[in-house]
Amino acid sequence: MSKKLFAAPYCVWILGGTIIPLLVIAYYGLTDRSGAFTVENVTAIFGAEHAQALGLALLLALISTVICFLLAFPLALILKESRIGKKGFIVFIFILPMWMNFLLRTMAWQVILEKSGIINSILTALNLPPLEIINTPAAIVLGMVYDFLPFMVLPIYNTLMKIDDHIIEAAYDLGATKKRVLFDILLPLSIPGIASGVTMVFVPSLTTFVISNMLGGGKINLIGNIIEQEFTTSSNWNLGSGLSLIMMIFIVISMAALGKLDKNGEGNLI
Repeated sequence: MSKKLFAAPYCVWILGGTIIPLLVIAYYGLTDRSGAFTVENVTAIFGAEHAQALGLALLLALISTVICFLLAFPLALILKESRIGKKGFIVFIFILPMWMNFLLRTMAWQVILEKSGIINSILTALNLPPLEIINTPAAIVLGMVYDFLPFMVLPIYNTLMKIDDHIIEAAYDLGATKKRVLFDILLPLSIPGIASGVTMVFVPSLTTFVISNMLGGGKINLIGNIIEQEFTTSSNWNLGSGLSLIMMIFIVISMAALGKLDKNGEGNLI
């Protein structure tokens, strides 16, 4: 019983920081401004504007997740095979940008990609046509990949490090090629880390509004932007909460589906 008392601060934290806010969101989402019960705030997601924003958010989140995986898996393999990586130095380099403020990292890309930014200045100096990537979906995807790539690399790296090298050596001794080792051993055994990485990239990519505001110039509205505007600009907490409930459903479904691939928590960062 004395040991269970140590969990009291955690329970208070979960109650005040998670459960109560969720109940408040549920209350506002299922009521109108007068407090009467309604489902109009939830069904508003089927409106043309909201459905389009949700579809675009899902598409960009999926693209960002796929790109992060294609970049992260080779990087994780390099870290696994590198002696420096085992000492933690390269891993530290990947974690280091996460110590910088999220807004500052996104603003840096805004400076780099803008019409008079660093990239276009270099292209102009080389007499090459400038790139018009700022305020486009491509800029938003680039910002998502940059900000969330470490969350894909680290779980995969953590899972790969748990694979016994003797298994790989045995495969080579039995005549397996590098391709078969990759697709028949490394990739299947790293599925828990991949599932964890996909969750940690897809969920924030789906709900983000800061990246799309800054790199999209406010011209590209994702569902996260609409929810943020309902809470701040329109002061319509009921509609914003109703749309948030839909987003929570998407998040719970994706986490439940991917959680089945990592039942033992092997892809956790710790």
